[in-house]
Order: sequence, then structure tokens, then C-alpha cells
Amino acid sequence: MTTEAAAPSLSIGEVAARTGLSVHALRFYERESLLVGPVRRTSGGRRRYTASDVEWLQICVRLRESGMPLADLKRFTELVRQGPGNEAERLRLLDTHRQRVDAQIQALEECRSVIAWKVDVYAEHLARDEAGGLWDPTA
Repeated sequence: MTTEAAAPSLSIGEVAARTGLSVHALRFYERESLLVGPVRRTSGGRRRYTASDVEWLQICVRLRESGMPLADLKRFTELVRQGPGNEAERLRLLDTHRQRVDAQIQALEECRSVIAWKVDVYAEHLARDEAGGLWDPTA
């Protein structure tokens, strides 16, 4: 069994490649305390990340990509960092975010429905060679 300390560490460039975050973004995440643990450094001051850091960052990336506000991500990170005992608050935070994402998905599905309807209208008119004048503002 290997411990995390004995496990191979990753450079900031390797973590950027695995997470899709830029090196600049990784430094930002560190400055904003968005990592659960401290980033270790070599004797030369270079950042070294663990597999756990990468897993956490991948979660953070998905939460941010789905629109979680930075303040909520900071709070969630804080709660995780504190350890056991605050799971109900973590759940509330995540559930609130899930509800926002569900509302966004619903709104996008409604938009897609309108777009699909218009695509069908245009395709049908073009197929019948009757497209002239469709939404013609000069008519």
C-alpha cells in the first residue's frame, strides 16, 4: 500500500493537462483556497500535486462549468476541508446548485424545441421549393 506522500506527484503542467485548467487558473484556484489541502512544493518552490488534488480539481471544474458561483464553490471547499459533521450543509449547497442546473437544462430544452420547429419549417419549405418570403422583412 502506498500513502499519498509516497505516491508520485504531478507538476502544474501535468495537472493542467489532466484537468483542462490553465496553469494560470490552477494558481488562481490555489490563491482562492479552492483546494482541499495545501499544494506541496519542491525544495525549489515548484508546485507538486497529488492524485487527490486532481480528483478534487476535476469536481471543481464540473461545478464551475455547470455555473456554480465562485462563492458557493469556496463554501463547499471550506466545508469539505473541515471534515465530517457538515454533510447536511454540503448536501444543501449541492442540491441548490442541482436545481439551478435543472432549470437551465429546462430552459435550453425549450430553446431547442423552438429551434427544431424552425428548422423543420425551413426544411419543409425548401423541400417544396416554397422558401421565398419566409420571414422576409421586405415583403
